[in-house]
Amino acid sequence: MAEAKPLRGHAKQHSCGLILLTNIGQLVTPRGSTPRRGPHLGELQIINDAAVLCAGGKIVSVGTCRDARRDSWLKSRRKKIRELDCRGGVVLPGFVDSHTHPVFAAPRLVDFEKRIAGATYEQIAQAGGGISSSLEGVRKSSRGVLAQKVLSALNEMAAQGTTTVECKSGYGLNVLAELKSLQAIRAAARQWPGTVVSTLLGAHVIPPEYIRKRASWAARNAYLDLVIKAMIPEVADSGLARYVDVFVERGAFSRGEAERIFKAAQARGLPVRAHVGQLSEIGSGWLGSLLERFEVASLDHLDHVTDDDIAALARHNTIATLLPGANYFLGLDRYPPARKLIGAGVPVALATDYNPGSSPLTNMQFVLSLAGTQMKMSPAEAIAAATLNGAAALGLAARKGTIEPGKDADLAAFAVRDYREIAYWFGSNLCGLTVLQGNLWELSSNG
Repeated sequence: MAEAKPLRGHAKQHSCGLILLTNIGQLVTPRGSTPRRGPHLGELQIINDAAVLCAGGKIVSVGTCRDARRDSWLKSRRKKIRELDCRGGVVLPGFVDSHTHPVFAAPRLVDFEKRIAGATYEQIAQAGGGISSSLEGVRKSSRGVLAQKVLSALNEMAAQGTTTVECKSGYGLNVLAELKSLQAIRAAARQWPGTVVSTLLGAHVIPPEYIRKRASWAARNAYLDLVIKAMIPEVADSGLARYVDVFVERGAFSRGEAERIFKAAQARGLPVRAHVGQLSEIGSGWLGSLLERFEVASLDHLDHVTDDDIAALARHNTIATLLPGANYFLGLDRYPPARKLIGAGVPVALATDYNPGSSPLTNMQFVLSLAGTQMKMSPAEAIAAATLNGAAALGLAARKGTIEPGKDADLAAFAVRDYREIAYWFGSNLCGLTVLQGNLWELSSNG
């Protein structure tokens, strides 16, 4: 087997008809029913000395290099095929990053310094930092500028093995700025070869201008009306978002307010997801009631979740999306209870939570490492959670998340000899090439 060597240089995108990945030391993919849960989460299929043929943006065949070399169809079309030597490395399904916030104008460096000095997330928000501090930059920026910001993040993600990304709005918090944010996501998606799923997060926090002008209860009702009666209908009519999200948290939106938003979204045909239990308890039993009444695609964060809520989650296909990058960056001692969730049979996904305040992270490889070191997930469990279950969280498991014929040609090759190394070697990019719906994105050694 060839020695695996890292590929370095500038990213280059190529549109390819026929691609044959060969000399794959380990081809690693989840298998079985979707979503993966319990002991089945860690079941992977591994093919040694493998090859994968892609055509027309789809995976056509998967097998050994020996079989590929003997295939008469391949032999007859050798000149038409772009063959990629994976140098004995590891190939996974492309990562599915099912929770990101990429539409922002600038990093929140003041918040970063305050946190280092000892301020908490909530203290920073109460002092005018946090989510509200990103509003001015988004509101003043043009759609084109925001689209370039989003595209830059997507490109960085592609270079690190991510092929599908969920992108939320949420830093505009008025109708024009939220629509502009979603339009920026759409514009960036049209220039990127991977798959983008957009989400309206108008219910991120109550914007400060509402609080300044009205009493607290009136401000909340007025802004909720704006989300429900203006943002959601506009997004539904324009097709700018596939999902509606809400941040359920002390200082953001209450359980009752979330339910009002869910009802409005589902009445307009938009499925829902939610940030839940990131910083504080949400109250035992509410998740069970919520899941009985609404078809919730995913509940994200879940740092604070009760045994009753875990039992309720286990009875549904709602994905629990865990975001350990936020816990790391916020300096929290507490991480989502992954082992408890997995042990109960809850389907778990992993994502970066890429955003300017609590997780400026684009690298899913680092998320895999955090899943192991901080949440005690095995490398196999983390891979399934970052691929197939992430696809399930976005309603895309029929197309993405595994390497098998008929699925989208979304693949990532890593310069390691064993798949467990992807979580082991943290803080760098081990990805040498990525295939996004049949388009090659490689790190060229030629510079």
